[in-house]
This record gives sequence, structure tokens and C-alpha cells, in this order.
Amino acid sequence: MPREVSVRRPQSFLRRVGRSETVNGWALISPAVVLIGIFGLLPVLMSLQLSFQQSDLLTPETPWVGLENYRKLADDPVFVESIRHTIVYTALFVPGTMIVGLFVAAAMNRSVRFISVYRTAAYITMAVSTISQGIIFMWLTDRDYGLVNAALNAVGVPSQGFLASPSQALFVIVAMTIWGWTGFSVIVYLAALQGVPAELNEAAAIDGASAFTRFRTITVPLLGPANLFLVVWLTINALQLFDEVYATTRGGPLRATTVIVYYLWDRAFVHFDAGYAAAMAYALFVVILVITAVQFRIARRYVHYS
Repeated sequence: MPREVSVRRPQSFLRRVGRSETVNGWALISPAVVLIGIFGLLPVLMSLQLSFQQSDLLTPETPWVGLENYRKLADDPVFVESIRHTIVYTALFVPGTMIVGLFVAAAMNRSVRFISVYRTAAYITMAVSTISQGIIFMWLTDRDYGLVNAALNAVGVPSQGFLASPSQALFVIVAMTIWGWTGFSVIVYLAALQGVPAELNEAAAIDGASAFTRFRTITVPLLGPANLFLVVWLTINALQLFDEVYATTRGGPLRATTVIVYYLWDRAFVHFDAGYAAAMAYALFVVILVITAVQFRIARRYVHYS
């Protein structure tokens, strides 16, 4: 009998300690939970309700229109065009950033003099604000004073109005954002490359494998988790492109750079059609959710975690 009591007492004591720690934990995080709920979750729920209403953000009347805002999306030629621009941008930006980032990271994954300086220089683009990036590229591509046109003129090519051209503006924004996000992908790839076991490359080198073969057959397969992270993260960011467009072209000539989020902003805060903009936002949310789920499902077959 005393033995049973001695066993039960520690168990009840541990349960009390566990409950006490749980209460203390919730007490510590409750301010953050309240703030996230008020400024994060509540606006999301309110915008969901708004997507089923008609609102101009100025008058209190918000009549219920049901699914009408969502039906209008399919019949809106500007929205369809913004989807096409967003797809083109994403298809160029995501692989472009990953390829450039992997190339730079591979070049910096070695012990040379001042390597920390080079790595810092590669990441410094992430410290440049979007507005600053826009100003830099507007100046670089200026028809009269830009360095790009100066270089083209030097080889006999006439000046181009890149950001003013319906056929070129979107590609300038792609180049600008690749430049801005390369530092991020370099850091991710550099961390992944430093996790590749050196003995694997040494064994392959002893067997006569070239540097390219070792990189293709050993290094690249081991970068699967880093590739998955970058694909998901960069895709989500690409589908929400706004700042760069707003800072440079404001939708561009003939709406050449009007992407989904910029069109959403235009409908909400220029044309004051907030209900329709909210429906657009939730349609984009569902698209991002589906694409992310597909990416993770595909990754189960091709990404191997060590």
C-alpha cells in the first residue's frame, strides 16, 4: 500500500507541474495572441465578409450581393490579363532567382581571401528597399540618361524606353526583382551547400568524376529541401507582386505590368470597389493555397531529406 501511494504522488505532482507550465505558457503568449487576433485574424474575417458585399469604403451601406463579386472575376478582361502577366512574371522570376542564386552560392562556397566580404556583398541587395530598387532601375533604364541605353548606344543600338514599352516593361521588373532577391537565395543555397558531406565529393573525385559531374550527381540532389523552400517561398512572393510595379510603372503602358495584386489595389483604393477587390484577394489566396499544396505533394516524390 505505501508503495502505491509513493507511485501516485509523483504522477499527480507531475500533472500539476504540467498544468502550471501550460497556464504560464499561455499567460506569456496571450498578449501576442490577442494582438494577432485583432490585427491579423479579424481583418481577414472582415474582408471575407466584405467579398460578399458591395462597398465603396466611404458610405456605411454595404448591401449583400452574395457570389456576384466572384462571378464578375471571370468576365473581367483586365483581371484575366493581370493573371496572364502574373503567370509570366512568376515563371521567369522563380527559376531565374534560383539559378542565379545557386551559381553565386556555388562560387562563394569556398575558402578564399575576403570571402566574408563577397558574401556580404551578395546579400546586400536584400537590404535595399523596394522603392530604392525602383529608382535605381528607372535610372539605369532611362532613355536619355540611363547606363543601359548608354551601353547600347556605344555598340550602335538605338535607345530603348524599357519601362515605357508594353513589350519590355514586365521583363525589366523581372530583372529588378531577381536582382533584389538573389541575396536571399544565395544565403539559402550557401547554407545547403555547406551541409553537403565533403567525403562524398572526395570519393567521387578519386573515382575520376569531373567537377561538373560531382555537382550534378551529388550536390544538386542533396539541395532538394533548399530547392523546395525557395520554390514555395518565391512563388508565394511572385504571386503577390505589388511594390515593384507601384514604384516603377503603376501598371505600365497599356496595362503591360498590371498584375493581380496591383489590380486589386487599383479596384479597392482608386475605383473604391472594395467588395470586388476582397473577392479578388480571396481568389488569389485559394490559388496560392492550391499551388503550395501541389508543390509539397510533388516534393514527396523528388525531395529527399537527410
